[in-house]
Amino acid sequence: MATITAAMVKELRERTQAGMMDCKKALNETEGDMEKAVAYLREKGLAAAAKKAGRVAAEGCVESYIHMGGKIGVLVEVNCETDFVAKTDTFKSLCHDVALQIAAANPLYISKEDVPAAALEAEKEILRAQALNEGKPEKIVDRMVEGRISKYYTENCLLEQAFVKNPDITVGTLVNEATWLPAKRFPSVVSFAMNAAKASKRRNPIWRPKSPK
Repeated sequence: MATITAAMVKELRERTQAGMMDCKKALNETEGDMEKAVAYLREKGLAAAAKKAGRVAAEGCVESYIHMGGKIGVLVEVNCETDFVAKTDTFKSLCHDVALQIAAANPLYISKEDVPAAALEAEKEILRAQALNEGKPEKIVDRMVEGRISKYYTENCLLEQAFVKNPDITVGTLVNEATWLPAKRFPSVVSFAMNAAKASKRRNPIWRPKSPK
């Protein structure tokens, strides 16, 4: 079996935006073959779109947003491919908009793929119980649960939420179709943290092996 190094996991994570453990598993399953690992993650629905698969988002910025007299504070890291793009006003505007979104909508995760399986199953059980308590026929309950899970995603996953400045699009659309950036350098939201009043929670931290979506 091939030796999987931290550097390999880091490279795969940067290329796919998949979770650290998912990247490590993909490399193990493909015996360290980077291209096969990318394909593996895409097949599992854990990687970014094909147009991003070969691009490395190694630059970016950390944006802060303070709202309501300091009662709500947000830090968000958004990455892009080049330092040139990271310094543009349009990219900085995107970062600000994402931070504003987090402050306004308080997401729990960056994407659907970031929702832990255990949390998702627990939510499905709650929704199933609710449907049964409403007197819905059991034969349609599972279909109802799937529909309500979609609502759960739109409420709790940043990229699935309606953009506060334009509810006709999602934050994912805002980020992924940022064609106003030079040479279509696709950005990616890597991590965020929100502090509301005295309660603070770090969400989806970026993994940085040398010193974590």
